[in-house]
Amino acid sequence: MELNLELLTKICELPGAPGYEQKIRAFVIEQIKSLVDEFRVDNLGNVIALKKGLTGAKKVMAAAHMDEIGFIVTYINEQGFIFFHPLGGFDPKTLTAQRVIVHGSKDVIGVMGSKPVHVMSPEEKVKPAKIEDFFIDTGMTKEEVEKFVSIGNPITRERSLIEMGNNINCKSLDNRISVFILIEALKQIQSPPYDFYAVFTVQEEVGLRGATTAAHQIDPDFGIAIDTTIAYDVPGARPQEKITELGKGTAIKIMDSSAIADYRMVNYLKQIASNHSIQWQPEILTAGGTDTAPLQKGGKMGAIAGAISIPTRHIHQVIEMVNKDDVKHSINLLSRAIEGIDKFDWNF
Repeated sequence: MELNLELLTKICELPGAPGYEQKIRAFVIEQIKSLVDEFRVDNLGNVIALKKGLTGAKKVMAAAHMDEIGFIVTYINEQGFIFFHPLGGFDPKTLTAQRVIVHGSKDVIGVMGSKPVHVMSPEEKVKPAKIEDFFIDTGMTKEEVEKFVSIGNPITRERSLIEMGNNINCKSLDNRISVFILIEALKQIQSPPYDFYAVFTVQEEVGLRGATTAAHQIDPDFGIAIDTTIAYDVPGARPQEKITELGKGTAIKIMDSSAIADYRMVNYLKQIASNHSIQWQPEILTAGGTDTAPLQKGGKMGAIAGAISIPTRHIHQVIEMVNKDDVKHSINLLSRAIEGIDKFDWNF
């Protein structure tokens, strides 16, 4: 299987801060509308696509969130510098020297600025960076900025996708790599035994909001989230801290901070991986939640839920990195799992 890097590049580079997913949503719809029997967009902005099963006896829901961490404009000062509030979790030190795009009436490029080290006091040089220390410089005056930018406009990070060895590097691989995987799985899944809902969710980075409402509407019997996870396989990492490693296969979630995956789903995904020679590794993410939780508890009776996770280095930075083979294994695991879900003994 060759990865469609042209498609992945477009998915990653399109903007979609939480609550402002309209461009990536429109692109996703164009990609999936011929692959499913029906689709709709709910009031929150989730794309809910249905591929009808051989029987409608049960419902399976897979979810990949479309939003990326970003910012929102909160103030423009007299010199034209833009101040902002984060949408999603940021390590402030990763903002230094980055380009961003302010999505106003037209897109405006800016750079993250902060106090130059040359004029910092000794105390300032050693204290940790804070979000409040940064501002956005567009190179324009206040009057010029306000022609295009208003309070409340979203801001995303600017970075192109590149290949590095057998890896892919870009901003927003969290979670656009999973959007890509769900689209590619839809291409492979021909005859699901049960109704399969492929859901592209919104506002995950600010509280798992889209998946919560989508799961409530669909009321699935089974739930599989697709999201990135930490690959802390870099210098200085102790073995027990790694969580996952690049190139060791897709990851099967055991738990994260918001959900304990149903052991039946964990066992099922392991069995599918074994039966189809899919390389995998276990994932226990002790800090950080995913759409797994709302899939598990959002319906009336709850769902047998778990997750397929994509090992990712440098997560929540503009240099996120995933391994091509891990991505291929993730696509195969998801598509095989959807097609074989009626063959497993799901009893307690």
